[in-house]
Amino acid sequence: MEKQNLTIRQGWPASLTQMSDFLNRNWEYDTINPTLLEEKLSGDPTADPSLCFTAYNKEEIVGFLFCVQRNIRGVHYGYVKLFAVDKAWRRQKVGTSLYEQAEAILQKKGSTHLRWYDVPLNYFMPGLDPRYTEAFCFAQKHGFQQFGESVNMLVDLRSRNWNTLLEEEALLEKGVEIRRAGPKDKADLIELLSKEWILWNNEVNMALRDDPSSVHVAFLHKKMVAFSVHNGNNKGTGWFGPMGTAPETRGLGLGGVLLKRCLEDMRLQGHTHAIIPWVAPIAFYAHYAGAKINRVFWRMEKQLKSK
Repeated sequence: MEKQNLTIRQGWPASLTQMSDFLNRNWEYDTINPTLLEEKLSGDPTADPSLCFTAYNKEEIVGFLFCVQRNIRGVHYGYVKLFAVDKAWRRQKVGTSLYEQAEAILQKKGSTHLRWYDVPLNYFMPGLDPRYTEAFCFAQKHGFQQFGESVNMLVDLRSRNWNTLLEEEALLEKGVEIRRAGPKDKADLIELLSKEWILWNNEVNMALRDDPSSVHVAFLHKKMVAFSVHNGNNKGTGWFGPMGTAPETRGLGLGGVLLKRCLEDMRLQGHTHAIIPWVAPIAFYAHYAGAKINRVFWRMEKQLKSK
């Protein structure tokens, strides 16, 4: 490969279709389409085209890197959100050329910590799938260290009946009403999210815009106490979450009902499987939905030195 032909252009890709095709050719375990790519790029809440880089050999795409920034609980994070190098151009410094430009800009813009993929608010994957061995070695070489892991679970929507009518009737006798959320519920949702789940605002708002809404909520004596969401991230791909229940109402069975309502929505939309990403309560989803762990991701971080 003639490295002198390599040029790097900053800004949004000239063609989302061309970029999607490039990513799909060079990712082994993931796929993307132009609509989803747009959601991940300009649809990001803090989207910045100056953090989007494409490497070309003449007019052929050979590398791509997109980063974002977030201020999470007072810490200024930069994230590698999307990354790929053409299989024929690996070990030719393409990835390094892209990454070094991005890191310099992130540091100049105030990032003190960098992470790989697990981007709150709008993310493609919740970490680095270690089966991408070359990407893991690349991240490690550039100073990233593993600090944890996350898992995705998969639900076979054909495996059982998700109807919750009887459960909802029993809950109604205890003063609990469960229904689909609408625009008039937005203020109550914001108030509930502000207590423990403020980082999920963007995903909930994205799902609330669907028609019908992809948000289900529970009220105890007219007060909203729980919610569940699907299609709030990676829209159209069958992703569930987030969901949450106020501490004082946990143990009533609200979460199980709200989960099943979302799964039934996805089944009726034609999905055969639902993806539950970035899971913490593995046993909960295994019990209520028969979910199985199907992917593991390593969370990786690098602390930037002060200049």
